[in-house]
Amino acid sequence: MIRPFALVILTLLASSDATFAQHAPPYAGLQSRAVKALSDQQIADLRNGRGMGLALAAELNGYPGPLHVIELRQELGLSATQVARAEELFRDMKAETIPLGEQLIAQESALDRQFAERTITPASLTETTSRIGDAQARLRAAHLRYHLAMLEVLTPEQAQGYSALRGYAVEHNAPAQHHRRH
Repeated sequence: MIRPFALVILTLLASSDATFAQHAPPYAGLQSRAVKALSDQQIADLRNGRGMGLALAAELNGYPGPLHVIELRQELGLSATQVARAEELFRDMKAETIPLGEQLIAQESALDRQFAERTITPASLTETTSRIGDAQARLRAAHLRYHLAMLEVLTPEQAQGYSALRGYAVEHNAPAQHHRRH
């Protein structure tokens, strides 16, 4: 007969094994990444100039992104001039952000390499992470700048319609109306 205390211990041991199996170490498997700090999807996004959520401060506060405006052009009732300007902004954004993404990948690779080769020092750590931070800041600013520019293309009604179509229209979502009217 199993005593109640022993039963409690056995139950705890069994549940801890199950818990460990359910909660594998969070970074297991990531050691095989080409760049440890970036997933394959993040690398592809950086190489293709995709936003990766870098412009959420703009997007979720009523400043539409060029790509999504282009995708919603019919629903928003854009004029040919507005579509052309959105396409121009999107091309310009990609032309600016793709090289910045490549820089970020290279800098993350350099940091990874320093750790892998055991050549990292406090000075090189500070220098490399400063470069990474600068690249991230420039990349984010670029994406945000195109959201800001996109607002200049749309009427206030189109900007509000965009937010509604994207599923995040809220009362305070409309930015100050300091852009042109079409």
